[in-house]
Amino acid sequence: MVWIPALVEVGLGFAAFAPFLVHRISVRRWRKQGIDYPISSSELPQVTVLLPVWNEALIIEKKLANLAAQNIRFSLLVIDSASTDSTVPLLNSWLKKHPEAFEATTVLKMEERLGKTEAVRQALVSLEERDEQGLICMTDADALLPPNAILRLQGWFADPTIGAVGARALRHQALSGERTHRSMFEMLREGESARDSTPFLEGSCMMWRQKGFSSHQLNVHSNADDAQIATGVRLNGLRSIHDSDVHFEDIAPTTPEGQQRQKIRRGQGLQRLLVSHRKSWFDRRLGTFAGILRREAHFHLFAPVLFAAAGCTAILRWSIVGLAGMPNGELAVLHGSLALVELGCLTAWLLSRQGIRVPLLSTLGTLFSGMEHLLIAHWHSLRGRSLHMWDQHSDTRIALAESEDLV
Repeated sequence: MVWIPALVEVGLGFAAFAPFLVHRISVRRWRKQGIDYPISSSELPQVTVLLPVWNEALIIEKKLANLAAQNIRFSLLVIDSASTDSTVPLLNSWLKKHPEAFEATTVLKMEERLGKTEAVRQALVSLEERDEQGLICMTDADALLPPNAILRLQGWFADPTIGAVGARALRHQALSGERTHRSMFEMLREGESARDSTPFLEGSCMMWRQKGFSSHQLNVHSNADDAQIATGVRLNGLRSIHDSDVHFEDIAPTTPEGQQRQKIRRGQGLQRLLVSHRKSWFDRRLGTFAGILRREAHFHLFAPVLFAAAGCTAILRWSIVGLAGMPNGELAVLHGSLALVELGCLTAWLLSRQGIRVPLLSTLGTLFSGMEHLLIAHWHSLRGRSLHMWDQHSDTRIALAESEDLV
């Protein structure tokens, strides 16, 4: 009887991870194509920086000073999600002291907190009512930008096919598992961008054409507003790309539990996004991007379930061995081989959870931890629990306020 769960386990494991390996091989090939940064002497569209805030009193002044230091003039649109601290008074005070910091400044105040995606939607509605057709650069209060970041992103829009561009995250105080995750994330985004477009960008620093995305495309009951915008821009006919030559700096949650909560929340948002665009997975008009969506859907939706099923099958096999005794002959070899693989996978997963980096095992551990986070996100969704509203990681705000080393 051992051979049945053993073969099922192998099949489930292969089905879970083989598409990822195929995509990774494809991405390594696509990255070699690269994307040429456009050069144009014509005037580029004007930029409006969108800054959503909620209870950012510790860092709002630092963020405003960081934006004012950019090597480009732009308008600033701040939307406050009904902060309960002194964010708005500090914001207004800083703007009053620095009236020339930005081309123009608008501060919108929500009457109640409804989540970041709804805040972004309301800000986009405000811009659409002005009938402007420039560029929107969204950034978070806890992300600091080098002086040339916004100018660098703006330059991409000399290419009329580009609809959205995102920057690379430079995370401080990240655990080793987070660094491995970031490295893998950057690689996938670069390859997908070089080939066609990436469906995921970093909302802490991204820019898009206002005409390339409409506020009504946002699902306000989900998070991952940045990925919603990136995917929506591509579905509207323009490219969404990742630029690793421009970055933003932030501080990661200081505990493994904090980083896990962040990934589960993000995972649920990406899962909802991919489900909402399931008709696009096989849309031939999208070309390669449809294939990218299919693979991302597999990673985020199906692979975690297959991974869990493989684990349950392994437990069943060990239960049979415990009741019937160790098998003999070829079955013993099969069981022993799987036991060694399971031990390696379990070790990689536990090391990743503890933030311990071990060569050869770190990538595998990051994959398993990712499957764990996505499986938990599935569970929250099945229970009807939405994670699109969350409490801030106060440790990151305190660390950012005290830091003198960033940017």
